[in-house]
Amino acid sequence: MVIVTYFMVKSFLIIIICHMFVFAGEQIILVLGNDYNSTKAKLYCFEDRAQVFEPIKVNVGKNGFGLGLGKNSLFAKDDEPIKHEGDKKAPIGIFTLDAIFGYKKDLKFKMPYIQAKKDLICVDDSDSKFYNKIIQEPKIKPKSFEEMRRDDAQYELGIVVGHNKEQIKKRGSCIFMHVQKSKDAPTAGCTSMTLEEIEKIASWLDESKNPILIQITKFQLEEVLRLYPSLKF
Repeated sequence: MVIVTYFMVKSFLIIIICHMFVFAGEQIILVLGNDYNSTKAKLYCFEDRAQVFEPIKVNVGKNGFGLGLGKNSLFAKDDEPIKHEGDKKAPIGIFTLDAIFGYKKDLKFKMPYIQAKKDLICVDDSDSKFYNKIIQEPKIKPKSFEEMRRDDAQYELGIVVGHNKEQIKKRGSCIFMHVQKSKDAPTAGCTSMTLEEIEKIASWLDESKNPILIQITKFQLEEVLRLYPSLKF
């Protein structure tokens, strides 16, 4: 029993040390909500153990937060809500940030850039092989999808969040950081802010620094600070 406990503690310490090492070269966006029903949160940006911008007030899901599927799994408790397709909850978890998208052509960022043309869609049909993928609209259209070139400015500039990359059915799709509809308008599950704020973040993000989004409520904060002990805010 003592030997088992020793190896468990040793493994935990190795995980912590590895995360501390990785953190030194990572860009981290932390979105922190008060509780599972919050429709607003605060966003913090970190690089090389330091906070790089003033905190930003952001809008999240109309129905708050639910546990999502990300890069790292956080410990789930029985009473915590789970993210599902169409539930208008923002996903809780640790996610990669994979690309920037926008309406304009040939914008220069230190991240892959996708121009949102009229035929670009994100598929939210769980039965489609393209579920949770951004694709050119195929001849046989999925039953349900979202147009990436909208009639409003919400997708004028945005960031692709790596939620549910394994395309688990009905666990949520098309999660982005994007321009807010209005100052206090909650989202369908994304994270929104002003155009100026999203421009600042998009210009800062660097693919070589493995940027991630940690999106949580205060209930997960203690666990996240164990994984990333250098987060100071």
